[in-house]
Amino acid sequence: MTDPRIGKTVPESTPHWPAAPKRPAGAPNILLVLFDDVGFSDFGCYGSSIRTPTIDQTAARGLRYSGFHTTAMCSTTRAALLTGRNHHAVGVGCLANFDSGFPGYRGKISPDAGTLAEMLRPHGWRNYMVGKWHVTPLTQSGPAGPFDGWPLGRGFDRFYGFLDAETDQYAPELVRDNTHVDPPDTYESGYHLTSDLVDQSIRMLAEHQADAPDAPWLLWLALGACHAPHQAPHDLIRGYDAQFAHGWDVEREQRLARQKALGLVPPDTALPPRNDGVPAWDSLGADEQRVFTRLQSAYAGMLTHADEQLARLMQFLETSGMADDTLVLVLSDNGASQEGGVAGFVNAMGPYNLRREEMAEKLARIDDIGGPGTHANFPQGWAMASNTPLKRYKQNTHGGGIRDPLVLAWPRGIAARGELRHGFWHARDLLPTLLDVCGVTPPAAIHGVPQQPVTGESLRATLSDPAPRSRQGAQLFEMFGHRGLWQAGWKAVAWHAPGTPFDADRWELYHLDEDFAENHDLATAEPERLARLKALWWREAEAHQVLPLDDRFGARFAENAQRAQGARTRFVFHHGMGHLPSDVAPDLRSRSYQIEAQVVIPQSGAEGVLIAHGDATSGYSLYLQDGHLVHDMNIGGVHQLLRSARPVLPGRRRLGFRMQLGPLVLTPPIPGHGRVAVPASRSASLWIDGDEVAEGACPLGFATLISWSGLDIARDRGSPVSHYAAPFAFTGRLICVTVDLAPQQPLHGDGIGQAEMARQ
Repeated sequence: MTDPRIGKTVPESTPHWPAAPKRPAGAPNILLVLFDDVGFSDFGCYGSSIRTPTIDQTAARGLRYSGFHTTAMCSTTRAALLTGRNHHAVGVGCLANFDSGFPGYRGKISPDAGTLAEMLRPHGWRNYMVGKWHVTPLTQSGPAGPFDGWPLGRGFDRFYGFLDAETDQYAPELVRDNTHVDPPDTYESGYHLTSDLVDQSIRMLAEHQADAPDAPWLLWLALGACHAPHQAPHDLIRGYDAQFAHGWDVEREQRLARQKALGLVPPDTALPPRNDGVPAWDSLGADEQRVFTRLQSAYAGMLTHADEQLARLMQFLETSGMADDTLVLVLSDNGASQEGGVAGFVNAMGPYNLRREEMAEKLARIDDIGGPGTHANFPQGWAMASNTPLKRYKQNTHGGGIRDPLVLAWPRGIAARGELRHGFWHARDLLPTLLDVCGVTPPAAIHGVPQQPVTGESLRATLSDPAPRSRQGAQLFEMFGHRGLWQAGWKAVAWHAPGTPFDADRWELYHLDEDFAENHDLATAEPERLARLKALWWREAEAHQVLPLDDRFGARFAENAQRAQGARTRFVFHHGMGHLPSDVAPDLRSRSYQIEAQVVIPQSGAEGVLIAHGDATSGYSLYLQDGHLVHDMNIGGVHQLLRSARPVLPGRRRLGFRMQLGPLVLTPPIPGHGRVAVPASRSASLWIDGDEVAEGACPLGFATLISWSGLDIARDRGSPVSHYAAPFAFTGRLICVTVDLAPQQPLHGDGIGQAEMARQ
């Protein structure tokens, strides 16, 4: 009897209780720790001098892989890891930040590509997602969703983290399940997002053990570390200055020597030449060396801080008795980031809005680096060192973009202790591996939707067999027109210059089995082999929805921003609403606009924020302070203030701000941007009940972004935009705030592209 028998009465009926799913014999819990923008050599056990004892100890209890590969970007690697398929095939060919309208580039995992959580759930796993998600279109990340692409819509039972590519580590934009929530604490009280994420992870697992100790679990812990902004406790940051004062050239040499001693790379591996545009360390001035060292120290401090927090989670697994039955994976989503440019940033928000950050400014703010109000990223020279001994960076399909660390440990399931595994594997191979060790078969359908086949290959055999082995099938790579293909130990790869014909790309050929660092280009020596691999690339591209190739990443970001809000020009916000992510807030770039707040001011007066979008690094705020109406346009930490000439009197009032742009003109060439069309003038004014009470010019404006932090009404939730202490909640009665937008002028696509790329 598998069903109840229903009679007219209970005595005539037979009940039935379906058996709950049971853990398959020998199946582990799964802890997947995903770092962000951490290069191949950055963990101590991969050759770095950065202190990562927790990760190193995990490797000593298990395995390290020298040939694990990702997709060169964060959204795309996450899509491959979650689904076990090529990222283009599941609709995330590029980033979650835009939808190009083509099947491979929707920015959202397609329903016919089930996630690991969706596959494990029917077999009894409880699935917990903590940290960075970034496989939901950011235009769908607002309080009204839709939620089908959020973690709870893709098989996870609980979620605590952030949906965007990055967030401020001291004032993050957090979501719990399907609701935007405030951070639990502040920088002043010692808050840091990584600590919070680990606290939440421990809580979820403790509650799991209390409620369902026999059920297996998946914890997907995706840290913000070490994506920009690089933020960490100051003592950790400053403690690294002396260690990195020798510069990136010496650091690369030292890391390669350690990698050879560890057996990670062949003993004859040589360093490639410096990446294009990276100067010799000894050619830099003393001020540059000092600033660049501190920027690297902030990165290192952030990684060490994350490792310290991870230690608490690993200790909890031991104390709770769950460690032996838990398969732990520690990896990164792509190579180290090139978005810091040649000189790095203390606050990237200024340069992204066409305000240069000169070396003198960097030096004056050197002790702020890594703290609140900064958006720090290190120079490309340090990113090059992070990727030792590999070429190029994140975004690129050379080794520096796609070869990453992978550590596996499972006390009850992996007998090896501290061993290496060589051979080529890819991010899409981890899902079939996890299903394999869990005894789970990919379903033919999920929620009634037939599923595309899982194309990753299980590497389970490598858990016990030390012999070098690689996946059998070919692996295609593509990112922003950069292309690559691996097959049977050989790799064809092409770096693509945006805006140039794809047919003009120069393809290189490497025998990776004998040339770890891609030093010896065999394209001329083996033209027939290269031709076969290029032809295979096109076949694989067609099979996995890679086409059409599109290198217009700046234009694509601009088009997506304009399409997302369409013809909408009016936004009405009522008091009581929560936080609104930046990508669904009014887009004030390159247009005239008006903000009007309807308020009631009591006889005793009122103060506080009416509307604020952004944070201390960039944004705008309209507020009352000392009885006067104030507007602050903050461009990279430079504040352009307007203050009403008279106070706001008690009673019902209409308080407004207007921005009027002049016609567009071309600027002289701007480093990193070229010539840019900008308004000839920006005239700002404040209004009370229709009367102008202040007027002034704004020499700076939002050229490429407003902020990566979102919008608040009647408060400024986290890192304050202006000169007040957050949240500076409005003490009067706010009825509503209306934002009216004029038609948008052409956006600076290249600038938006650069800013958005730095965000990923």
